[in-house]
Amino acid sequence: MAVDRLRPPPAAPDPVPIAPATALSPRPWVRLSAALALVPVLRLAVARYAVPPGEPDRAGCARCGTALGLDRPWPALGPAARCPGCRARVGAPPYAVELAVLAGLAALALAGGAPAERAALAWWLGWAVPLVFVDAAVHRLPDRLTWPAALGVQALLGVAALVSGEAGPWLRAALAGVGLALCFAATTLLLGRRGFGLGDAKLALGVGALLGWHGWPVLVLGLVLTFTLSALTSLALLLARRVRWSSHLPFGPFLALGTLAALLLAT
Repeated sequence: MAVDRLRPPPAAPDPVPIAPATALSPRPWVRLSAALALVPVLRLAVARYAVPPGEPDRAGCARCGTALGLDRPWPALGPAARCPGCRARVGAPPYAVELAVLAGLAALALAGGAPAERAALAWWLGWAVPLVFVDAAVHRLPDRLTWPAALGVQALLGVAALVSGEAGPWLRAALAGVGLALCFAATTLLLGRRGFGLGDAKLALGVGALLGWHGWPVLVLGLVLTFTLSALTSLALLLARRVRWSSHLPFGPFLALGTLAALLLAT
């Protein structure tokens, strides 16, 4: 008992250090700046390839012929989208590409998955943005945009399979992409202009791979959402008397939106 009385009281615990408040990580701002820096490139792709099938790619303003290029991006390839010579609109509507890029960044922030999977989605979105605007303008999906989109997706998903050590998802993605593309191409051969175009089939290569990577139900969900969006839009335009029953709507924008919605719901 005497020993207990002589024992010094336990020392008070050291206070827990409080970390000083730090500024927000600059990484989101770096990503935003990098994405917006690509806007002139995307706008140039829209302006160059938004020409009717069979015509050469556009190298200048359709009205006055002023050359378009990344060496002189403003104001033609900026948010205003105006020719510096005649002030006519060039390519996609003002601020439309910028809003699409911001929406793509938001989708990437919400999407899950490994870094290589997210890289595949980012790669596809980078090509899908000009494809949507070109198809909406002239009902055309040029090979110079569809092939890089599809091949890049397959390659990046292959990297994701190597990192994870599981080949099953990549094989399913490849099968889904090729199968969906063949189905779309078959409608062109069997139905002619009433079927899907070959551009839609090439776009489906990347779309099918992205959806198939996450499983067959996600692929089905993406197609259901795509056709639902297409049907609702067609019905609304018919009721508004903006189109006729014989009118042909571009399918690429609906395929891109349905794919993105399915991926976000799946992850």
